[in-house]
Order: sequence, then structure tokens, then C-alpha cells
Amino acid sequence: MATKKRPATSNNYSGSSSSGAGLVPWLGLAAIIILLDQVSKITISKAFAYAETLSITSFFNLTLVYNKGAAFSFLATETGWQRYFFTAIGLIAAAYITYLMKRHAGQKLFCTALALIMGGALGNVIDRLLYGHVIDFLDFHYLEIYHFPAFNIADSAICIGAALFILDELRRVKK
Repeated sequence: MATKKRPATSNNYSGSSSSGAGLVPWLGLAAIIILLDQVSKITISKAFAYAETLSITSFFNLTLVYNKGAAFSFLATETGWQRYFFTAIGLIAAAYITYLMKRHAGQKLFCTALALIMGGALGNVIDRLLYGHVIDFLDFHYLEIYHFPAFNIADSAICIGAALFILDELRRVKK
């Protein structure tokens, strides 16, 4: 699969960086996401029993649940192979993202998006390796009738990173 060359402009894109030093801020951001994600999961795991819920507001609970699948519990009911599959995808994605961030280190929005995605992916990979499942605990709901699937900080970082990636692409295409 060929990758498109990302043009450099005077606004957002200061070109690519060939030195490893350009990677440091982006890897640092990914590491911060991983740290926040893991600390939050450890805290919730120690404070809550499985499926225990604490109502915070009329639309938000903290609850400890486990997800053996991917987003929205995709493939969660399978026999266990999905743990290794999603772990491999996360590691391959992190390697490719590192390559992209090194190649485009001067493109702030692009690399911020990638760092958030990588930090989130690796946060969930750590869970799969340590526990065999991902720890989720953020539960948003409407009138206790409809509950959005529980998620975690890693999932949030991936979603925010994806939104920033789309924004970056739209801005790039517009120019």
C-alpha cells in the first residue's frame, strides 16, 4: 500500500523530521496517555468489584466491566483467539504510527492525533497482555434506559485522536 506524501506548508506543516529527536514529544504524549489510562484502570480495579457501579450524575456512572473483544465488545464472545489478534493489531499499529510520526514529526496536528491513537492502543494492549481483557469503567447513560458501552481513557484517546486525524486530513485537503 503506497502512502501519500504529506505536503509541507507554512501553517501547520513544517515538514518532516529525519532525526529521532522529532519523535520524542510524540512518544512522550503517547506515554502520558498510557500512564493515565493504566493508573485509572488500576485505581478502579482496586476500588470496585466486578460490575459494581457508582452513580456520579444523572447520566454518568463509574462501573468496573471487562471487555474481551474490541470496540463495543466486538468479538467478545469468541473463544479467546481475539485477545491475540487485537494485541497483534495494536502492536503493528503502534509500529506503523511510530514510523509515520518520525517521518512527519513537524506536523503537529497529525502527530498529536497519531500519538493519542498509539497511546490508547498500547494502553489496551497492556490490559490484554496482563489480564486477558480490557478494563472499562466510564458508563454514560440516558435515563438509566440506554447505556452507551462502557469505555476507558485509552478508548477516549483513540476517539479524540481519530477526530483530530480527520480534522487534519480535511484541513490538508482544503489547502
